[in-house]
Amino acid sequence: MAVNTANGLDEIRALAGKDLGKSAWLEITQDRVNLFADATDDHQWIHVDPERAAVGPFGATIAHGYLTLSLVIPLFNDLLTVTGISMGINYGLDKLRFPAPVKVGSKIRLGGTMAQVDDVPGGVQASVDLALEIEGEAKPALAARGIYRYYA
Repeated sequence: MAVNTANGLDEIRALAGKDLGKSAWLEITQDRVNLFADATDDHQWIHVDPERAAVGPFGATIAHGYLTLSLVIPLFNDLLTVTGISMGINYGLDKLRFPAPVKVGSKIRLGGTMAQVDDVPGGVQASVDLALEIEGEAKPALAARGIYRYYA
């Protein structure tokens, strides 16, 4: 269940400036990384070869940056549920960075702050500052501003 629920555009607007909280923790498994490698044809050894990666720069296999990014989608659902609209879309990202690698076996969670909400034709554009934390690590796995549009 999401930390926040907004019913309609006015309730989305009311979230401007609000901390949306944190998602549940999600463990990154080698199976998930391998499936992503297969889906994207990115089989670089730092992702899929645990023996070689153990003596590599990260000491273990790591998740692809874009796998990490894709997990924002389900984790964001823990932060916000929007009802009373006809459609919501991912509009884009600003300032996407991957400050720290996500080692297989680690846990991640998403935190977000509704930075601003602006009116657009037929709806609102919500800009959310996102940080994907790695349990026990000082640096986040991902930092970005997610931009979402919600239409009446």
